[in-house]
Amino acid sequence: SNGSAAWQIYKKGAYFANPAYVQIHPTCIPVHGSFQSKLTLMSESLRNDGRIWVPKKIEDAEAIREGKLKPTEIAEEDRDYYLERRYPAFGNLVPRDVASRAAKERCDAGYGVGTGLAVYLDFSDAINRLGKDVVEARYGNLFQMYEKIVDDNPYETPMMIYPAIHYTMGGVWVDYELMTTIPGLYAIGEANFSDHGANRLGASALMQGLADGYFVLPYTIQNYLADDIQTPRMTTEEPEFVAAEEEVTSQIDKMMSIKGSKSVDTFHKEFGLKLWDLVGMARNKEGLEQALKDFQEMKASFWKDIKIPGEKNELNPELEKAGRVADFIEIGELMARDALDREESCGGHFREEHQTEEGEA
Repeated sequence: SNGSAAWQIYKKGAYFANPAYVQIHPTCIPVHGSFQSKLTLMSESLRNDGRIWVPKKIEDAEAIREGKLKPTEIAEEDRDYYLERRYPAFGNLVPRDVASRAAKERCDAGYGVGTGLAVYLDFSDAINRLGKDVVEARYGNLFQMYEKIVDDNPYETPMMIYPAIHYTMGGVWVDYELMTTIPGLYAIGEANFSDHGANRLGASALMQGLADGYFVLPYTIQNYLADDIQTPRMTTEEPEFVAAEEEVTSQIDKMMSIKGSKSVDTFHKEFGLKLWDLVGMARNKEGLEQALKDFQEMKASFWKDIKIPGEKNELNPELEKAGRVADFIEIGELMARDALDREESCGGHFREEHQTEEGEA
């Protein structure tokens, strides 16, 4: 789940497709500090019964952020159920990218709650309509998880949620037999782009791994292997093996010898925030050009100033992580480049220059 395998073969000549498209998850537990490793995903099923809102009055939103007001103290007429208002036919069940950008728009306008980067997902109507037992039977495990992380009871106080980017929908380009542009090299599951267009729903992650592994590859890779049935077994003495090992060893030696002043986590965090801010839910030309410049500078800084403790020939998680982050920065650069070249808005790629008056793709 780190992109390195796909990225390494890209550098060997395999084509990539659609890295600009990102799947956005609108129902995540919001940022509550600088030490979260990720934003926990809450199931999209919550939007079946939960109603999403922010205060109508900006002064109410400010009072909530300052801890002077509770969401349960906001009168019904002072709540803005903005998805139901903007999309009456779909309400809270609008597609993920639409729900995510709408939440971002409200928070950017100053109506966010919590730290300012959150909206409410409220189950009080569902509890009144269906009863607490029914809501608990449907969502009890999610409510339990939320309470454990946030220390708030969602049966009594509305949940707080905020969007987060989940995956890039792009990946290695493959043909119908799942072979990359390098003959004999196959990519299956989410490493390839094949089932993910501009929009991607969560179940396709399972579908692609299962379909590629069970139903496609066993019937396609044999077409390639059949031609090699008489080829003698290769040994690790072949020059290609030696060259590959030398390349990896020299990269590890280079990383270990830098002995700079910044940890791997420092680069990881700095890069992740920049990727989110500039290549996130909404992109624009200026931000993407800035991202490309920043990522190139960060890559140069990484190879001058990384500090990896420990030894290379021992179990060294920091060394492993460094290799992943080095690849991650370069994948981010490709995502930004594709997003800059893609002069349109569509599903998981929203360019601010290409939107309707109502703010839609």
